[in-house]
Amino acid sequence: MKPSGIRPLAEISQGVKFPLVTLHMVKLCVGAEDVGDLEAWQARLMKTLPAPVHRTRMVPKQIDKLLDGGSIYWVIKGVIQVRQPFADIRVIEDRGGRKACELVFEPELIAVDPTPKRPFQGWRYLKPEAAPADLKQGSGGEDIPPELHAKLKDAMVW
Repeated sequence: MKPSGIRPLAEISQGVKFPLVTLHMVKLCVGAEDVGDLEAWQARLMKTLPAPVHRTRMVPKQIDKLLDGGSIYWVIKGVIQVRQPFADIRVIEDRGGRKACELVFEPELIAVDPTPKRPFQGWRYLKPEAAPADLKQGSGGEDIPPELHAKLKDAMVW
């Protein structure tokens, strides 16, 4: 017998929208030697497309959370160096008829606190609390090569 006034959670929460928790993504920028290479690659893309796009075989399951203020954090030469906010994520079919996706980004690259990241395949989710902070203009960090900045930070000298 249920005590009066107590209802199941499923009944109470029907129709209630819970706020999303923003998620980010981290991905290796394969072939790039520095941020300039990423900028050049995306500039070439934007000659024929309205925004930078990256295609990937793996479709994220948490698209809504990525689009709720999320960014992709680019790993260049073993260091997370910049982030780029998501503009859209589109589920598409590849040439073989398999499900894939297009990650669409805002054009701006935002410098972040250089953070070492070991190699991995594909992409990974990145929780907001684990994401490197944006570099503030005038902090002095923007003039140091990202690899050196990451090593100094790792050695707790920065």
